[in-house]
Amino acid sequence: MPASNSTNQSRFDRGVSTVLIGLCVNVLMAAVKIMSGVLGNSYALVADGIESIVDIFSSVVVLGGMKISALPVDENHPYGHGKAESLAAMSGALFLLLAAVIIAVKSIMELMHPRPAPAFFTLIVLVGVIIIKELMFRFIFSVGESVNSLSIKTEAWHHRSDALTSIAAFIGISIALIGGRGYEKADDWAALAASGIILFNGIVMLKEAAQEIMDYAPNPQTEETIRSIAGRVNGVSAIEKCRVRKSGLNLFVDIHVEVNGAMPVHQAHDISHAVKDALMNSTLGIADVLVHIEPAKR
Repeated sequence: MPASNSTNQSRFDRGVSTVLIGLCVNVLMAAVKIMSGVLGNSYALVADGIESIVDIFSSVVVLGGMKISALPVDENHPYGHGKAESLAAMSGALFLLLAAVIIAVKSIMELMHPRPAPAFFTLIVLVGVIIIKELMFRFIFSVGESVNSLSIKTEAWHHRSDALTSIAAFIGISIALIGGRGYEKADDWAALAASGIILFNGIVMLKEAAQEIMDYAPNPQTEETIRSIAGRVNGVSAIEKCRVRKSGLNLFVDIHVEVNGAMPVHQAHDISHAVKDALMNSTLGIADVLVHIEPAKR
């Protein structure tokens, strides 16, 4: 297996195992939060659990998208199936928006009905949830960064949103318990505030997913690195153009390389292959490179 293919497979495997870990954590958290919220009379905690259930479906969609994006090139998909990963990221963002709407509606409904203050033990549950979810965010986001996957980073933000809603719930329940009679609804206001945080994050992630689908250029540092690698190949005089787009976990590069205009065609052809090999063997996760040879400007 070529080095680039082996690297891409390793990145894919790491991404899938990370999402599976997140999925298992979400199943456990959803059960703990909903049960604690019902027993402890905290709608903010129940709302938190509802978000975790939505996160479970989101994780399944992300896994499906990653599996499809890893399918090999075929006659109908000459550039592969990488956009399925971007669609999965978009679906994950839509799940975040759905969770925000559900929590907001339920919070408003709860505000209209009086009920007793939450139980103290719900605060202990929330402290554990906040710690676990923040650690999961940092772990999964770092993996998403390392394998260059927006859907995995979106998945990480589900965990960060969960931590934020738990913090809001903790504040609301604390106010309700400390304030006593008349402050019971602080729990519901906390859930409503959390829905706003989730809504904002969902919009941000949806925008990023849409940009990927529209072949939005990756960060300038990536292009600079590609130009630097290609420019160091023996025989390359300069890099005229460089266009990069992302599909799934991989990058596709179109690059215009300047060489000595007096050299034979076969020698220029060898240089183009050397440029392609250098880029494909890099750690950038490049799936394919189209090299166009130009005579160097005198």
